[in-house]
Amino acid sequence: MTSPAPSADEPVYQDRVYRSPMAMVGGVLLLALVVWLCGDALVRGTGNEPWFGAAAALLVVPLAVAFTLRPAVFANADRMRVRNPFRTIELPWASVEALRSGYSAEVCTENAKYQLWAIPVSLRDRKKANRQIARREALSRKGEMDAQSAGDTPRAQADKHVDELRELAGNGAKREGAQGPAVVRWAYEIIAPAVAGAVLMTVLLATR
Repeated sequence: MTSPAPSADEPVYQDRVYRSPMAMVGGVLLLALVVWLCGDALVRGTGNEPWFGAAAALLVVPLAVAFTLRPAVFANADRMRVRNPFRTIELPWASVEALRSGYSAEVCTENAKYQLWAIPVSLRDRKKANRQIARREALSRKGEMDAQSAGDTPRAQADKHVDELRELAGNGAKREGAQGPAVVRWAYEIIAPAVAGAVLMTVLLATR
């Protein structure tokens, strides 16, 4: 007996959001450094120094944002939206064939594979979880594992996030709102100023 398809009137709850806290902290510190150095060149620089400061800011700030603050994964009952440094990929659950967590977290469709930049895989975290599992198994064999200690299986953080996304994909793939192909959009708001900064820097270096 198959369960009925979900109604289109079912509520779609607020997105789950996945980000890398360490990347965000690093991004804020890097941006503060860029603002300090380039701002000093703009305010106190002489000759071409203000122009070099402006070019460096145009080039570095978008790239810093792209690789640290921008990456995120948003997921709800119907779809996931992957925001990578230079692209945003919208994936209805029906288009998702697999979610993997190996050396990196990835989502696969029929024709493409996309890395989840916002869910970095830590091999150290995974090894720590594996050691905890081995310790539990050793205690269990000795009969020293109590009911409280034998809770959920330890998992690395990235693996937990991928497990959650797999569960959402499995539950949502047949929803009416989860149908359709993947849609990829380029982040021109990041690309355009970075290219402008690179061009300006090249011109300044060539005419120095």
